[in-house]
Amino acid sequence: MKTLQPAFFLFVFVPLVKSAPPIQQEPFKFYDYDTDVTMGSLIHQDYEVQSKDIKKDATNVSLDTALRLQGDDSERSVKPTKDTNLPTCLLCVCLSGSVYCEEIDIEAVPPLPKETAYLYARFNKIKRIAVSDFADITTLRRIDFSGNRIEEIEDGAFAKLLLLEELSLAENRLVKLPVLPPKLTTFNANQNRIKSRGIKANAFKKLTNLAYLYLGHNALESVPLNLPESLRILHLQYNNITTITDDTFCKSNNTRYIRTRMDEIRMEGNPILLAKHVNAFSCLRTLPVGTYY
Repeated sequence: MKTLQPAFFLFVFVPLVKSAPPIQQEPFKFYDYDTDVTMGSLIHQDYEVQSKDIKKDATNVSLDTALRLQGDDSERSVKPTKDTNLPTCLLCVCLSGSVYCEEIDIEAVPPLPKETAYLYARFNKIKRIAVSDFADITTLRRIDFSGNRIEEIEDGAFAKLLLLEELSLAENRLVKLPVLPPKLTTFNANQNRIKSRGIKANAFKKLTNLAYLYLGHNALESVPLNLPESLRILHLQYNNITTITDDTFCKSNNTRYIRTRMDEIRMEGNPILLAKHVNAFSCLRTLPVGTYY
């Protein structure tokens, strides 16, 4: 009986084991594969859509950027303009009685605040100074018109400027001098086109405070007459001066006369030999700078 039990076990269970079919994985593999393909297609399609959107956005951004840069270039290419019709204190700088109108291409003297004491209008395109420019401005003490194109100054343009002490008309195109205000201490008309006939005989006689007179680089044929006793510095270099008399600086009828205040006279660059006019300098403490031999 014991011998029959193992045989019976093998006879019953072995066929059952052999008859069990193997586990089929193909449907699962097919399902996974199909799912991957489907998801891959969706992902690919979504990627293509996103790529097109990105390209479209990039094109729009590039176009917007190009237009913006083009606009920036066009803005940079437009040169700034100067509006000379603005109110004076917008066009110029007004500060504590001083008006600075330098290098702004104005062609006329702008209207000034009534309290203006100092006017700086250098390096512009002013051609003419009229009486009306300063008719209501009696507080001016200094005016600088250097580096303009002034050809004409109306008689009396500075007549009412009784407080004016310093006036510069250097580097302009003047051929004659205007009537100067009485309290001037400094007058600069260097580098113009002034000839001797453009200076009146008594142009400087009544200027008893005038200490500095600059008339270099002009076309003077002679030294101006009746120079005031107050002069300390006189510049006449690079003109066409050919003659000097004993009364030019001194007084021929007074051998004891001395110009005590005169410190410097410049006459270099003129076609004159100063050594031939020794008596003309007898009243001076120092000889003029110039050609002697």
